[in-house]
Amino acid sequence: MTTTIARINRIGTANPPFEVHDAFLRFVISGIADERTRQVFERMAARSGIERRFSFLEPVTLQDGTVTDTEGFYGSGPWPSTGSRMERYERDAPRLALDAIAALGLDIAREGITHLIVASCTGFMAPGLDQAIVAGAGLDPGVERTVVGFMGCYAAVNALRLAHHIVRSEPVARVLVVTLELCSIHFQRSDDLPSLLSMLLFGDGAAAALVTAEGGGIALRDFRAVTIPGTTDAITWNIRDQGFDMHLGGEVPARIAAALASEVKRGDTHGLLRGGSPDDFALWAVHAGGRTVLDAVEQGFGLGAEALAPSRSVLRDRGNMSSATLMFILAQMLSSGAQGPGLALAFGPGMAAESFRFTIEG
Repeated sequence: MTTTIARINRIGTANPPFEVHDAFLRFVISGIADERTRQVFERMAARSGIERRFSFLEPVTLQDGTVTDTEGFYGSGPWPSTGSRMERYERDAPRLALDAIAALGLDIAREGITHLIVASCTGFMAPGLDQAIVAGAGLDPGVERTVVGFMGCYAAVNALRLAHHIVRSEPVARVLVVTLELCSIHFQRSDDLPSLLSMLLFGDGAAAALVTAEGGGIALRDFRAVTIPGTTDAITWNIRDQGFDMHLGGEVPARIAAALASEVKRGDTHGLLRGGSPDDFALWAVHAGGRTVLDAVEQGFGLGAEALAPSRSVLRDRGNMSSATLMFILAQMLSSGAQGPGLALAFGPGMAAESFRFTIEG
């Protein structure tokens, strides 16, 4: 019996219109009173591997030198409440999702989409983002909808896993997968260096993918998740009165490197490498959680200097867009004409590693 193979046929990506990385750096640096802390932040920012990040908040420098945004969302007064941040999500998330869908280059309303999967962890609204997409994109109102919520950076893997299962069980299914994050609406006022360095990483973006059983694109093989013991508090994402509060522990890269080195040694079929070795993969789609995270993956798996080039490129040009990031990396692989067997990998709260094997054929 022939097994149906689910394939990512196309990926469209989109970012908000305003580049905010330099403005964020100037804002933070101007507000750090302690000279040593400021020097450390500047040094870490220079080494971050990030040059651009995007937001719907347009930066502006006032006459007195204050860096803020044109709407005063992050002004000199009290910063926005969780309610105000969710109003921004409700306003901006649907249009960014539709931009990503438009980037697919298809008349999506005529594509016969049977299933819609939406992954996002930076906002909540009801009617949901999924329903806004159905209405805005002109999809059949009867399309089957699933929302993957609040899973963080590895949510794209879970969304694709659902699409994989749907297509394998219903070979005529045409699944639209949307991953979207507005991380910039959750920046926090803080003089805590680890918090500032975490905020340094994140930007906004969305990706849309068409997954079907038709030929062409990225063939999805199998999915696997592992949890790194003793790391429950290493990555957290909590809803507070003044927005969603991110904690990214400084121990994360070292724990990742150690865990992956152990994966290489274990050699059994239940691990991330499925009993193989890193040499079995020509392509590496690793979530660009930060430069040190990519360094940790490179070290743990003993990869060559160019293996994570697509991930580093996305990090440089877009920052960490949480769940959307992995899709940007896969999109870059598709557009570059890359071919061969690959492993996709993302880390998130738990601390868990979500993965899948894939193949890009000519």
